[in-house]
Amino acid sequence: MKTLLILRHAKSSWNDIELADHDRPLNKRGKRDAPRMGQLLREQGLVPDQIISSTAKRARQTAKRVAKASGYTGKITLTRAFYHASPEAYFAVLSDLPDDYQRVMVVGHNPGMEELVARLTRRPEIMTTAALAHVSLPIEHWYEVHDRVKGGLIHIWRPKELDTATSTSKTDGV
Repeated sequence: MKTLLILRHAKSSWNDIELADHDRPLNKRGKRDAPRMGQLLREQGLVPDQIISSTAKRARQTAKRVAKASGYTGKITLTRAFYHASPEAYFAVLSDLPDDYQRVMVVGHNPGMEELVARLTRRPEIMTTAALAHVSLPIEHWYEVHDRVKGGLIHIWRPKELDTATSTSKTDGV
């Protein structure tokens, strides 16, 4: 059994309209949400064995902030293949991974993130910015990952829902 963590990059800035899409950085909210998702990974015991990210600036910054907050100490692998990629691009990269990685996180863009979750779980989900899906895969080897594999969606976290849960738990005790 393998675990795939699917993370859409955090909110990016549109302040500089001259900037190429690939070079857009995180905005203030993105800089806040990315470490929160990393902290969530640490709290849930889901620190990945490997992180693979799109080369786009906003994805790289998300991966770096999530990694730091989660306690991940490995190298973040960057691939241009994840920039506005289809699920097939994720399958191609994942299928080359060594089997000693049990839990891998991919960081990318929509609509590819939503398509990847839907293909692997047969469940359409909205992947807002910085949304994180926890998917279990009934495979022993990464080369077995493809769209005919039916994984299980264990959980999906979205930053706004974390805000609601936090505010609810704070008021419950009042």
